[in-house]
Amino acid sequence: MTKVLVIDDEAPIRLLCRVNLEAEGMDVIEAADGPSGVEKARDEGPDVILLDVMMPGLDGWRVAVQLLEDERTTGIPIIFLTARAEFRDRARGLDIGGVDYVTKPFNPLELAPLVQSLLDRIDRGEGDELRAEKLSELRSLMESE
Repeated sequence: MTKVLVIDDEAPIRLLCRVNLEAEGMDVIEAADGPSGVEKARDEGPDVILLDVMMPGLDGWRVAVQLLEDERTTGIPIIFLTARAEFRDRARGLDIGGVDYVTKPFNPLELAPLVQSLLDRIDRGEGDELRAEKLSELRSLMESE
């Protein structure tokens, strides 16, 4: 069973993620802030993390850096889930090491298929290709603006 850690300070967003991911047979763990998210990632070893960027105290950028620098959590894919939709924020998320960037509001029905698709690609060893594709998409969007 796929284990997903949702780190977001907004309870309705965590609930929305939980309901939709559990409906697709995934196990969901929740954290309401950055520090508890880092601890749960270390203790629970999720398959993937959905991480909000804008949280009080320890924001998502710093959470991601901590997770990627810790040998216990460095291999866990991170999908940023945030209202920050600017190109530089998306680029920063990918540059830090995230595998995808979902902007709020999002279609909750698309969340589980996105998570599963990303995990399938990573399992096939396509993590670097995935990140390159996302950066390429971002460049194309920037050029069309």
